Amino acid sequence: MSSGIITAIVIVVVFVLIILSSAIKVFPEYQRGVIFRLGRLTPPKGPGLFLIIPIVDRVVRVDLRTITFDVPAQEVITKDNVPAKVNAVAYFKVVDPSKSVVEVQNFILATSQIAQTTLRSVLGQSDLDHLLTERDKLNARLQEIIDEQTEPWGIKVSVVEIKDVEIPTSMQRAMARQAEAERERRAKVISAEGEYQASEKLQQAAEVLSRTPAAIQLRYLQTLAEIATEKNSTTVFPIPIDLIEPFLKKQMKAD
Repeated sequence: MSSGIITAIVIVVVFVLIILSSAIKVFPEYQRGVIFRLGRLTPPKGPGLFLIIPIVDRVVRVDLRTITFDVPAQEVITKDNVPAKVNAVAYFKVVDPSKSVVEVQNFILATSQIAQTTLRSVLGQSDLDHLLTERDKLNARLQEIIDEQTEPWGIKVSVVEIKDVEIPTSMQRAMARQAEAERERRAKVISAEGEYQASEKLQQAAEVLSRTPAAIQLRYLQTLAEIATEKNSTTVFPIPIDLIEPFLKKQMKAD
């Protein structure tokens, strides 16, 4: 066998091996292969081992794992005309590999742009108090709107969370003064309610004592006992006039 024939055989074998290696594809569990055969879409393949037709087929890898995306901080003017800078995080994944390739050029970039515009739109319709205290409702609203717009691309947005809300320093000081005033107001209201309840109880006690003269004497003696516990006080104990009245009468007769 001549050297030329051997060289040709080697070339053919190498060419066959190259063709076979390009025809065999192995994808992990979290990936799918979107196949275009002569430009036409065919059903996606994977995971595991599958074969394609070299030169005729073109394979696009699509990752099905959840993607975490930080939405850049957005300048927002709230409904009550307060400027704020808000950023968020979004979690989404591909649920239809074919649509994610055919319906949109870059689904990650497209989802990012939708998230940014939706964040500005939704938060611009809310006032500052809702933005700070009702984040759960705003998060649900953002997730619903973004998911609705990305559904035609085969993208499922599972979670959108507002991370940080930055407001001007002057507004922070105003909010601190407002919170302090609110605390003082509540303290005064609680004190007034306590005084009112105490006055009602004293009125009830006075009515009970007025119906029972003996109770007044007992309360009087109890008060004296409480005063007597103080070592640094002098107690003047008045004598009831009924006790000394007979002596006064005798003295007047003797005179």
